[in-house]
This record gives sequence, C-alpha cells and structure tokens, in this order.
Amino acid sequence: MPTVKMFDVTGKEVGEVELKDSVFGIEPNEHVVHEAVVMYLASLRQGTHATKNRSAVSGGGRKPWRQKGTGRARQGSIRAPQWVGGGVVFGPTPRSYKYKLPKKVRRLAIKSALSAKVRDNETIVLDQLTMERPKTKAFVEVLKNLSVNDDKALVVIDGENEAVALSARNIPTVKLVTTDKVNVYDVVNHNKLILTKDAADKLGEVLG
Repeated sequence: MPTVKMFDVTGKEVGEVELKDSVFGIEPNEHVVHEAVVMYLASLRQGTHATKNRSAVSGGGRKPWRQKGTGRARQGSIRAPQWVGGGVVFGPTPRSYKYKLPKKVRRLAIKSALSAKVRDNETIVLDQLTMERPKTKAFVEVLKNLSVNDDKALVVIDGENEAVALSARNIPTVKLVTTDKVNVYDVVNHNKLILTKDAADKLGEVLG
C-alpha cells in the first residue's frame, strides 16, 4: 500500500496514512487517461455551430431565367451554393459531441490518474479541513503552510462545506470538489492533489 505523509492546516506533519493500493497504487494506464480527458473535453463543447443551407437562405424563390435559349448555363435559384449569397454546402449543424466510455474504462482512468499523482509525489493528505467562517486569506495561508503557492491545486473534501467552498472559490489556482465530483481531467490538469483523510478513505472505498 502507498504511504503518504499527513499534515494539519498549519503544515505540521501529524503522521502517515496508508492509501488503498487498488486505487492509489496501480500502474497508471496513460492511454486510458487520455481517452477519459478527450471524452470530458468533448462533453464541454456546446455544439451550437450552424450555417444556412440553400433551403434556409432567404430569396431565390423563382428561376432566374428560362431554361433554354439564353446562351447562359441553366440555373434554378439564385440561392444555390455556387451563387454569391447562396447556401453553404455540407456546413456544420448543431449537434452534441458527448459520448461515454465503458464504466470499467472510466474507473481505470480515474484510478490511473490518482495513482500517477501519488507516484509523482504530488499528493498531500490533510487530517481535516474546516473553517469557522468563509475567509479567502485563511485558505491562502493553509496553502502556504503546505508549500502550495503558485501551483494549481485540486482540493478534494468529503461532503459539502460551505465555509471552505466560499473561502476557496476566489483563488484562481485552486479548485475545490467533493469526492463524488472528482474527474480525470481535473486531476491531470492540476499540479497538486490535496485530499482530506476522509476524502482519501471515501475514494478508496468507492473506487476500490
């Protein structure tokens, strides 16, 4: 089992915690992680792109000139694609880019991402993270005590905590999520992974 040092909010080492081997100690599968990240980014696309085809462009209700006898090429509408102001051929239409990977693949991806953070010594475990009232300055002080200054940090807590959430939301380099909202993209996209002990236990229990 991987063992990680545990700290309190003052940055003092208060012991060690053993993380579940099947979640935090596997050999990371980079290909699966990549697939999960691509899936996540695809789901963020709005897909509202659109162009007007010849049926949507205004005008062109009648034949511009008769079929024969003018010496010119036959034309059926001034809004055909070859005309200036005509419709677009094979243009993008509104669509959803969302798709899903198999459940086992998604689970392997998140476990691989978490294991990579532990392997690269980018994981910090806190004994607890509580605040009496929302205060961004206090949260910044906690990060400074943990030597997390300019690094992008993903903070994972077990369950909603309004005071902590409000304290963290104005810090551009920090994202705070609960254990049920952890995803591969966030783990990969942040330099540091900060877990409360309860959150680490919960992830081990759910994903193990």
